[in-house]
Amino acid sequence: MAKRQLNRRQNWRIEKIQGERAARAAKRESSAVEALEGGDLGPEQTGLVIAHFGVQVEVEALEGELAGQVFRCHLRANLPALVTGDQVVWRAGNQGIGVIVAQLPRKTELCRPDSRGQLKPVAANVDMIVIVFAPLPEPHANLIDRYLVAAEHAGIRPLLLLNKFDLIDEQNAPALNALLAVYRTLGYPVLEVSAHHGNGMEQLQEQLDGRISVFVGQSGVGKSSLVNSLLPEVETRVGPLSELSGQGTHTTTTARLFHFPGGGELIDSPGIREFGLGHVSRADVEAGFIEFNDLIGTCRFRDCKHDREPGCALLKALEDGRVQQQRMNSYRSIIASLPETSY
Repeated sequence: MAKRQLNRRQNWRIEKIQGERAARAAKRESSAVEALEGGDLGPEQTGLVIAHFGVQVEVEALEGELAGQVFRCHLRANLPALVTGDQVVWRAGNQGIGVIVAQLPRKTELCRPDSRGQLKPVAANVDMIVIVFAPLPEPHANLIDRYLVAAEHAGIRPLLLLNKFDLIDEQNAPALNALLAVYRTLGYPVLEVSAHHGNGMEQLQEQLDGRISVFVGQSGVGKSSLVNSLLPEVETRVGPLSELSGQGTHTTTTARLFHFPGGGELIDSPGIREFGLGHVSRADVEAGFIEFNDLIGTCRFRDCKHDREPGCALLKALEDGRVQQQRMNSYRSIIASLPETSY
């Protein structure tokens, strides 16, 4: 069944109601913070945000006698939006409740625009972005390439991870092999694993050890199953593919951080079917296509759009096989989706 389209007035009413609810929640949260700060709070200390729940977050204490313990914390009203992976300054209160008083600077941040085009951080202080896909739901190069552009823009190392490789058969093998060959040729690290059967999981663990990594990808590609295989004690909920759409069903509803026994952390993010890049420029997108690096700026015309212009270096590289058609299609699709102000 197709989704019913909302008109402008209906969208305005929905946003107005959501805004009023958010304002009421913020007022209640402010009262809770005032009540806590009016009582006895412990000294300021550093902590790590390991999950986010609307106006509250879970913080793991990083120092002192509370180190390793988790507290549900309120946020002071003047703080910016916090995400999983943020390091903060907080004060402990009674009954496992605390107050976050400051956000520490981020080394890196992975961001995406929300449904209203406003930039929203997804995870902070990440070293590696693990782009998870599978034979089912069918992987899309355009989504993978969007993640790669975002990783390049944020300065985060990417890892391409094909999960459920036990589902590869005679029908889907040619397309999957062609897809992976493009990225391997470009030098991107690619792993093939099966969380269900355990194949390749040791190699994946070696990549994750000692790093702060975030799993991203469509719903249904098996991110929760991967977490369960890597950390059996976690037991995250696993959802089936929709029989109607073949798409995944959302089982992770908030980004959560897990620790590996041998060092390193993993952030499991909710599955998304699209990843907007409205926050980056055309130059940022071009930088995210690493095979373009030696070509950009060498076209005959300075304002070349790499479409039909004579003397275009990208089109010549496409003709010679130095740029793959799959990647060129992704590039054009991403550029077409950017707001005009990004040009």
